[in-house]
Amino acid sequence: MRNLIVGAGLSGLVLAERLANDKGQEVLLIDRRDHIGGNCADENCDGILVHRYGAHIFHTKSPKVWEYITRFSLFYPYMHKVFGLVSGQLVPIPFNLNALYAIFPSALAQELESKLLRAFGFGAKVSILELKQHKELAQIAEFIYENIFYHYTLKQWQCSPEDLDPSVFERVPILIAKDDRYFPSDPYQGIPIEGYSAMFAKMITSKRISLRLGVDFTALESSGIDISAFDRVFYSGAIDEYFGYKFGELPYRSLELKTLRLERKHFGINSVINYPNNYDFTRIIEHKYFLDTKSPHTIITYEYPKKWQLGDERYYPMPTTTAKQTYEAYAKEAKKLKNVFFIGRLGAYQYYDMDKAIEAALNLYASL
Repeated sequence: MRNLIVGAGLSGLVLAERLANDKGQEVLLIDRRDHIGGNCADENCDGILVHRYGAHIFHTKSPKVWEYITRFSLFYPYMHKVFGLVSGQLVPIPFNLNALYAIFPSALAQELESKLLRAFGFGAKVSILELKQHKELAQIAEFIYENIFYHYTLKQWQCSPEDLDPSVFERVPILIAKDDRYFPSDPYQGIPIEGYSAMFAKMITSKRISLRLGVDFTALESSGIDISAFDRVFYSGAIDEYFGYKFGELPYRSLELKTLRLERKHFGINSVINYPNNYDFTRIIEHKYFLDTKSPHTIITYEYPKKWQLGDERYYPMPTTTAKQTYEAYAKEAKKLKNVFFIGRLGAYQYYDMDKAIEAALNLYASL
């Protein structure tokens, strides 16, 4: 059996590896870019591994996913933390009890902490929408909504929080705890010790996998590829593009990334610092923190959200009711196709964390 995999991102890499190494099948893996790994790709810049498309932190609750991905790399035990500039203070994101004491006077912080503990209990994860429903917590709910969510949402999504699916806010809950980690409930976290791109290269070393970069799916014929020669196609591009936008363009948000080298040991105190209320960028990434790299210089990346338009990189599917309805029309059309599978965040029009992309690819593979 011959397989064509369109897109050498995480979903395509997992399927290529499994089809070749587990089933012994032939795979042609193509990508329009000049590298593998999609938006998870990194590169060595003067001794510092730089995440080319924004910070990517591997984390998962799944032993199955962790066992699979660690076949290809040792992981540096990096536990991700994010700080945000709020009221002139750098406080943990998600907002937690430590942030409460950093911002409010001690007596008021103690009073608010007692109310939060009575309402939810220590260790609880609470969405901002749930917090706003408690009248006795109106003061802290309004503060967190205004300073953590509202202005950040306007920058990131260019719409108000009320226009988005509630799942967006569940991704960044309020933690009734003092654990500053961004993913406190995920036991497996880290960064590949030689970088993502090196790990991805190890996934596709099989001689049954042919890799061709710089090949766009829309120009297969001019690239000398006959799609009819393949038994199955796995497509990780944009599903609306595959169908010629017959139901309209699916909306996305994109990013403009500005990366700088600075001749100083550090720029900030952490790998990622968010700016929910100040400036027109949403965050600054300092890459050397990911692997605790020692160097006399540092490399940082500013992230500026922008409206997506044709020609831009698609980063974030828009989590709105209208966008979901448009996607469902494409998904219905996709079901009519035989042996064509739509994979990854663009094929499924869903924001996947890395572990969820791996899990979805493994589950699809198991169903073949």
